[in-house]
Amino acid sequence: MFPAPDPYIIALTGAGALIALVAWLPLALRRLPLSLPIVCIAIGAALFAFVPMPFSPDPLDYPDITERFSEFVVIIALMGAGLKIDRRFGWRQWGVTWRLLAIVMPLSIGAITLLGAWGLGLSWVAALLFAASLAPTDPVLAADVQVGPPKTGEEDEVRFGLTSEAGLNDGLAFPFVNLAIALAAWATTGEPWLADWLWHDVAWEIGAGVAGGWAIGKLFGWMTFHVPAKTKLAKTGDGLIAISATFVSYGLTEMINCYGFLAVFVTALTLRQSNPDDDFHHSMHEITEQVERLAMMVLLLVFGGALASGLLAPLGWREVALALLILLVVRPVAGLIGLIGFRAAPLERGTIAFFGIRGVGSIYYLAYGLNHMDIAEARTLWSITGLVILLSVLIHGLSVTPVMRLLDKSQGRDPDSDGGEAVPPPGLQGPAEPASA
Repeated sequence: MFPAPDPYIIALTGAGALIALVAWLPLALRRLPLSLPIVCIAIGAALFAFVPMPFSPDPLDYPDITERFSEFVVIIALMGAGLKIDRRFGWRQWGVTWRLLAIVMPLSIGAITLLGAWGLGLSWVAALLFAASLAPTDPVLAADVQVGPPKTGEEDEVRFGLTSEAGLNDGLAFPFVNLAIALAAWATTGEPWLADWLWHDVAWEIGAGVAGGWAIGKLFGWMTFHVPAKTKLAKTGDGLIAISATFVSYGLTEMINCYGFLAVFVTALTLRQSNPDDDFHHSMHEITEQVERLAMMVLLLVFGGALASGLLAPLGWREVALALLILLVVRPVAGLIGLIGFRAAPLERGTIAFFGIRGVGSIYYLAYGLNHMDIAEARTLWSITGLVILLSVLIHGLSVTPVMRLLDKSQGRDPDSDGGEAVPPPGLQGPAEPASA
């Protein structure tokens, strides 16, 4: 008989299997109407349903770990998203982004708040926290609708809009989360909240987050590309500097009490533009993508376990109907309103409006909010948020491959080609080939 295996050895074996899946699954799923998150959640549900685990996957049992681990996944994803964007920053060039941030997200928050309060009977504070958690487009699970790696030319208006939106609105949703926290405190203490919220949570934390992210991005850009040749980091080819920039940016800006999510994305954008033609950007993007994918799979395995362990048990038909309304009505309608007058084909506008993917960012915001306020509806909020994330993973994950293939074909690209063989989108083709004699 074999002795009982050491838990440490079991953990090593499981980690090795997980890393193998991280490397192999994206290739296997590339042309299938499935997404990596769907497979991860299914594996996690199966593991927790049939294999005894030493811990509970319920987020309410480990609120601090839930907040911190989802926070880690999001900041890595934000660095990766910023490093992918080739387009230089500008008000006109980023016009689609401002529409999604200034119109679509507030409309979504308002609509979801009303649905939560009137449809589910949540308190207004709980409904606002619920809405602020679900309004942002997720930077982690939206990889299939984002721009390609640096300098690949895979940056049409749809992919750029969804990538830049996911990068910025994960920071700009924070004022609404903090508004819910402030209102919960006001209901208990009666102390004034409006001036402090406007000055600190809106003006200071957004402004300082942008400024701090820009300054740190400039510093890392100088260290990486512009110091004397023998000591510039780009010469090493070690993309780990991107992870360093992520942690330094997030840590320093959180120390001065501003939005670290926003700072990380701005740091990534600034670093990306420090020397935009350098191939070292590929090394930095690759390491962030690998770390992000591994951390995302761990989190989604646990999320699948939570689903299998009864996270959705308290829900009924009303909650299912509300979750579908949020994904299939609120976001698409708000998106189409925000894109009125935007010069794009109907398919492009519809794709941007539809793919408001919800995921890891929603887990973080809800965990953060509940860890900073005391409300009775915590279990209900986790259940309905989990349902929205699950439905988003299924609906968007099953539709993303056919929709993006259709979009590529409509823009003259071959969705089955690899790398440089793809026909770039309109406006990025470069000079025409000279006519043959």
